[in-house]
Amino acid sequence: MFPISVVIVTKNEESNIEDALKSVADAKEIIVVDSFSTDRTVDICRRYTDRVYQHEWQGFALQKQTAVDYAEGPWVLILDADERVTPELKAEVLKNIHGTDVNGFYMPRENYFIGKRIRHGGWWPDHTLRLFKKDRGRLGPREVHESVIVEGGTAYLKNPLRHYTYRSVSDFMERMERYSTLAAKEIIKNSGRAGLISLVIKPPFTFLKMYFLRLGFLDGTRGFMLAVLYSFYTFLKYAKTWERQEDKS
Repeated sequence: MFPISVVIVTKNEESNIEDALKSVADAKEIIVVDSFSTDRTVDICRRYTDRVYQHEWQGFALQKQTAVDYAEGPWVLILDADERVTPELKAEVLKNIHGTDVNGFYMPRENYFIGKRIRHGGWWPDHTLRLFKKDRGRLGPREVHESVIVEGGTAYLKNPLRHYTYRSVSDFMERMERYSTLAAKEIIKNSGRAGLISLVIKPPFTFLKMYFLRLGFLDGTRGFMLAVLYSFYTFLKYAKTWERQEDKS
């Protein structure tokens, strides 16, 4: 048995969720918090666990924290529906969690875009803290790009978590609309502002950073597409920030 409490939040993930669940089918427990999916997500989840709960959407951080709160084991792994835990990563986790004074582990993510692994542009190693002691970690209060805050020491694992993100350009565009709105809320919440300089300078800088400074050009057409798409995402989040400022003025 994989002695970890795996927690997953879902909303209409029938195309992704089964492979994620298969990758952790031997976990001590699997907790799913679903936001009232209208597809087969819940039915699929119940084939792998009886710990399926439904809650109205509270935002990424609060929804994932709700799932963590249901966990009964001392170690928790947060898994997204489009992620997969490899046997090599499991073996490394087992080797490291016993008798350690470390309270959380970062793991690299192996990110895929339109079916191919992306090795540059800032997409690798993409370390993210997903494994932690339940009584020492909590989700930070962010609108988007939420992260776990751990009390005490952390360490880094070597084997990657596989992440099959953005299966198409349309998938990216659909999520970009939602994420840019949340990012604008986060900027405003942190007393940030956006003006003409942000709109003119930051999007092309995002492209230059991803494509040239972080060697995105080595990923071929996909690397170029990602640099363009992320520069547009940057423009959109600052445009929405500016729009919110204007609405309040």
